[in-house]
Amino acid sequence: MPSSRRFVLSLSLVGLAALGAYAWYANRPPALPPGGARAQAQAAGVQAVPPAAGTAGAKWTAGAKGAAGAKGAAGAAGGSQGGPVVVETHTVGVRALADDVGAVGSLVSNESVVLRPEVSGRIEAIRFRDGEAVRRGEVLIEFDAAVQRAELQQARASLTLAESNFRRSQDLFSRSFVSRSSLDNARSQLEVARAGVALAQARLARMQIRAPFAGVVGIRSVSPGDFVKDGEAMINLEDIATLKVDFRLPELYLDRVRPGQTVEIASDVLAGERFAATVEAIDPLVDAQGRALRLRASLPNPELRLRPGVFVRVRLILAERADVVVVPEAALVPAPGNTQFVYRVAEGKAQRVEVRTGTRRDAMVEVVEGVQAGEVVVTAGQLKLRDGAAVKLATGGVARAD
Repeated sequence: MPSSRRFVLSLSLVGLAALGAYAWYANRPPALPPGGARAQAQAAGVQAVPPAAGTAGAKWTAGAKGAAGAKGAAGAAGGSQGGPVVVETHTVGVRALADDVGAVGSLVSNESVVLRPEVSGRIEAIRFRDGEAVRRGEVLIEFDAAVQRAELQQARASLTLAESNFRRSQDLFSRSFVSRSSLDNARSQLEVARAGVALAQARLARMQIRAPFAGVVGIRSVSPGDFVKDGEAMINLEDIATLKVDFRLPELYLDRVRPGQTVEIASDVLAGERFAATVEAIDPLVDAQGRALRLRASLPNPELRLRPGVFVRVRLILAERADVVVVPEAALVPAPGNTQFVYRVAEGKAQRVEVRTGTRRDAMVEVVEGVQAGEVVVTAGQLKLRDGAAVKLATGGVARAD
C-alpha cells in the first residue's frame, strides 16, 4: 500500500476517534456536587436512611413527606376551581346628556378695518401707540392741513360777506329800492358761501384719521413725516371685545341647527379651558362643492385672552336630554355581528345581556336598550365570566344588585 494512502487512512481513524470522544463527553451524566448523592436526594425530597450495621453503603428511600406535599398541592389546586369569579361592578345610573356635533373653525374680529387716507399728504402726527385700545372717534393720525385750514378761513370770510349783502338786500327790498331778482341773487350768493364753508370743513376733516369704532390698533407701517398716497394702508383696527366663530357643518344637519344654540369652544392656545358662544347666523347658501353649511357664532371676549385667527375646536349642542341611562365604557363587551353585551349581576350571578348603545361622553355610554337604572353591571373580570356564573366583588362578599 502506498504511503499516501496509509496516511489518509490513519488520519480518518484519528478523526473518528475524536468524534466518538466528543459524543461521550457531551452526553455524560452531570457531576454530583459536594456531598454526593445525599445532597441531590435531599433536594428532590428523598430522605436518606442511615446504613444498617454491617452494610458497606447507604440505602435511600423516597420520603413520605415529599409525596404528601405533592398531594396537598394538587388538592389546593382542585379547591380553587368552581368558586365565584372575582369582579368589579358599577351601578347603572342616569345623567343629563347633550346631542352634539363637532367641527373646527377659526376666530374672527367682530369688526376689522385697515385705515387708509382719502387724500395724499404728509403725516404730521401719530396720536396712538401700537397695540393700545382706542375709543370710537379718537384721532389716530393727523396730516399737514395748513392749506385746508386756510381754505376754511377764506370760505368763512366769504360767508360773512354774503350774509351782510343778503341783509342789505332785504332792507333795500323792503323799501322798494331793489328788485326781487336782486334779493334772490343775494340769497343765492349766501347759499354758495355756506356750501363753501361746509366743503372747506370737509376737506380739513379728511386730514385726520379717526377710529370708526372702539377697538385695538395694530402695528403701524408709517411714521411722522412720511408722505402717503390716498388708499395706502397705514394701520389696522380690530374690535376683539366680542369675537366671531366661523365654522362649517355637513348639510345633513340643516334641519337641526338654528340661531341661539349653544356652542362650546376649545383651543390649544388656552389648553383645558372651555368658552361658551351662541350661534348668531346661518348662511342661507349651502356650499355646493363641500356640501356644508357655514355658521357664525358670537363669543364674548371681555378679557381679550383670545385673538382673531386662532384655530378652535367647536362643539355645537343640538339638544339636551335628561335622565339618560348610562354605563361605563369598561362594562361593554364586543360580540360578533357588530353587537355588544354586558354582564348584569343579580342574586350573586352574572347574566349576559345584549345592549343597544347611543351617545358616548366622558368614558360613559348611553344605553338605549338592555339595562335599567339601578341595576348592577360588571366592569372588570368579564373575560373569566360565562352566563350564570357566580361572582364575588373584588372587595369581598358575594355581588348583589342594589
